Amino acid sequence: MVYEKYSYTIDADGLKMEFTFRLNDKIVFRPTAAIPHRAFLNFDQPKPLMDTLIFNIGMIELVSYWKCVCPKVVQVLPHSLDERQTAFWKKIYYNGLGEFFYTNGIKATIDDFMEIHAQNPVAGEHTLQNTSRGLNDNSYLVPIGGGKDSVVTLEMLRQHGVRPLIMNPREATTQCAARGGFSSEETLVIKRHIDPLLLDLNAKGCLNGHTPFSAMLAFYTLLAATLAGVRNVALSNENSANESTVAGSSVNHQYSKSLEFENDFRDYAANYVTRDVNYFSFLRPLSELQIAMLFARHEKYFDVFKSCNAGSKQDIWCGRCAKCLFAYIILSPFIEPARLNAIFGKSMLDDWELRGYFEELTGHTESKPFECVGTISEVNTALLMTKRRWYSDGDTPNLLKTFDYKGDMVSTETLFNDHNLSKDELDALRDAIGD
Repeated sequence: MVYEKYSYTIDADGLKMEFTFRLNDKIVFRPTAAIPHRAFLNFDQPKPLMDTLIFNIGMIELVSYWKCVCPKVVQVLPHSLDERQTAFWKKIYYNGLGEFFYTNGIKATIDDFMEIHAQNPVAGEHTLQNTSRGLNDNSYLVPIGGGKDSVVTLEMLRQHGVRPLIMNPREATTQCAARGGFSSEETLVIKRHIDPLLLDLNAKGCLNGHTPFSAMLAFYTLLAATLAGVRNVALSNENSANESTVAGSSVNHQYSKSLEFENDFRDYAANYVTRDVNYFSFLRPLSELQIAMLFARHEKYFDVFKSCNAGSKQDIWCGRCAKCLFAYIILSPFIEPARLNAIFGKSMLDDWELRGYFEELTGHTESKPFECVGTISEVNTALLMTKRRWYSDGDTPNLLKTFDYKGDMVSTETLFNDHNLSKDELDALRDAIGD
């Protein structure tokens, strides 16, 4: 696999990017991305800075195309990488594709699964340098995913100035931004397009599976923040994302949402991309349970938020997947059952067909669902809280009738210590969960 080149153009419509990845003489991928014009964006940036930002976006985009055949060698032509950079990228491939390897039965170690050759850039090209201009706007760029987490971040940071960012807008994301008071012209949009050839190869039997979407988003946010002149990028990844999906292993569906990735990325960005942008997760000190508690205070979003992957194109909660069941469970201690049932279209804890997912979420199987879900202890705590609060007098839903948890409870009053928040940001969270 060869990362052959990247290119970009800027005109009245905004910024357009294209990347070229060559698998062989017949298979060449050309994915594209664009950031449409907005009045608050400044596309007049130094070329070395734009080159650095966009080249690295190409590096993360390459992951999706590499996985279709898992070639042993990746050759990077546009720019060179030193040993530390190469190690960073190999770690993203290895850990970010951990679920992909697991589900496809691929046995590999981080040392032998692939090689990245990028020590000799093509003639006329250059080694990229970290570039810094200084961003003075201390407000926050907040990626909106359409679920409860980014809503909490948006609302909590609102008083300090926020700018929503949406990648590939869909109904839930645009509606959440709108309910937050932001028009489309006030929202930074990234339009990303997969090369149709990849989908065609997947349909013909090439390997497919989960890729580290949040890592890809991270590199796009460096570019977006630079263009918007905003110093802070506030993600909404909680502490729960650190837990492995498969018990006793490092396989984590949410690796690129983990603190490990966040710290690696911050270090890489500061040393090799730009020192201007402060990328961090605002919700890192919180559990999913605490986030659900905070989200339940914002009823204006109840009928528009969605985090079901299966139903995303139809803008629905499908009501049949592990993600829907988890979202229902984690919110169930804080939202009255009739209101919660109206949000999801039914009482999900009464649906016996979801028993398998219920067992996975509560820790009775080898792995949790391969979805962005909370920890096993959080799920069990939420269920116990729900049973005690709403069903102490009987009429217990089917999936709760045999539920009997005697493990450790997750606190809704304690913050986790490992994070990249400032003291003021941490104090804001402490005050919120103490209300």
